[in-house]
Amino acid sequence: MRVLVTGGAGFIGSQVVEALVARGHEAVVYDALLPSAHTAPAPAAPDGARLIVADVRDRDALAAALDGVDAVSHQAAMVGLGQDFTDAPDYVACNDLGTSVLLAAMASAGVRRLVLAGSMVVYGEGRYECPRHGVVRPGPRSVTDLDAGRFEPVCPSCGAELHPGLVGEDAPTDPRNVYAATKLAQEHLSAAWARDTGGAAVSLRYHNVYGPGMPRDTPYAGVASFFRSALARGEAPQVFEDGRQRRDFVHVRDVAAANVLALEALDDRAQGTFAAYNAGSGEPRTVGEMAAVLAAACGGPVPVITGAYRLGDVRHITADSSRLRGELGWKPGVRFADGMREFAAAGQRGA
Repeated sequence: MRVLVTGGAGFIGSQVVEALVARGHEAVVYDALLPSAHTAPAPAAPDGARLIVADVRDRDALAAALDGVDAVSHQAAMVGLGQDFTDAPDYVACNDLGTSVLLAAMASAGVRRLVLAGSMVVYGEGRYECPRHGVVRPGPRSVTDLDAGRFEPVCPSCGAELHPGLVGEDAPTDPRNVYAATKLAQEHLSAAWARDTGGAAVSLRYHNVYGPGMPRDTPYAGVASFFRSALARGEAPQVFEDGRQRRDFVHVRDVAAANVLALEALDDRAQGTFAAYNAGSGEPRTVGEMAAVLAAACGGPVPVITGAYRLGDVRHITADSSRLRGELGWKPGVRFADGMREFAAAGQRGA
């Protein structure tokens, strides 16, 4: 199978390319090599892959790149919360306009198989249960509560303390920042493309992906990258809120393996269909715990709990990935402590 991997020189995309080549597939790396994602020259494409340097919004470049392609792994995106709302046009242009141009080019080229790099951010907050009202969906946290250090959401009906759980793919979507809104729009566009063309599309909703090769020193990186960059400078990781916010940290090689399995299974999907799968480790961890494990692995200073916050952040979001395990036979292979030790030793892109 020949697969076009957009964003194929990036953190996750490059691992997808390596996993494809290792499984005997042909990979075409398509990447604009934007400075926001690449703080140093990108590594050469693996043996068996070729590199096309172009923007995903370039219809002519895509038309040429799609020649002879059987499927697309769409990893190219502007990620993270950015700096402030003035980033919104760039997010929409890169993520949504870029996806629409890609899908239009695929429609013209007759390419009918797509795996999209989705995100858990489409859910907003995760799954919560109230002792009295059962499963509830708390609204966005208020500035007043956050300033007072009241970080936990409460039941919208009775104000009781909530118990967080694992969120499944059937949970309502509730994007709460610009990036999240663009990731949900990507899914809607992909579903519309599948219905219109008779294609098959899958979105893998990544949870907190980490591992060797994460970019450093960019406002668009993830929390593990921020902590690793601080430790490389000999500084203590600055942990927001009280450090007890729960996330699902999944290793980049496990995410790459999920992509390959999803691509290989596309032929078995009904025409005109779209499906979403959570891609998480299934091992919820707090951000404070992650910072402490990473600091210990780096031999660095103890993390500092700052009490600071970002309005676009949610409190708890952890994955129920049983659908991906059951339907595609995927199983994460990198345990949390092992992955953090590897990340500490291997460093980041540009380090």
